[in-house]
Amino acid sequence: MAAGDDARARIQRLLVTGDNRLKQGVAPEKVRESYEQALAAAREAGLEDAVRPLVELRLADLDARTR
Repeated sequence: MAAGDDARARIQRLLVTGDNRLKQGVAPEKVRESYEQALAAAREAGLEDAVRPLVELRLADLDARTR
């Protein structure tokens, strides 16, 4: 697996982890942590521009749920 594919898989895994945590009612801090880790991994891999909109939507949804 190429390094880019590995980074994409890690980012996807972190996003799905955050989504699952949200659905399971895990503490919002843990959900946010998963999403922020996905964004950090995307930044490291040079994929931030592609991933940031996805993370921003998820964080906005998380914020709306916790108000």
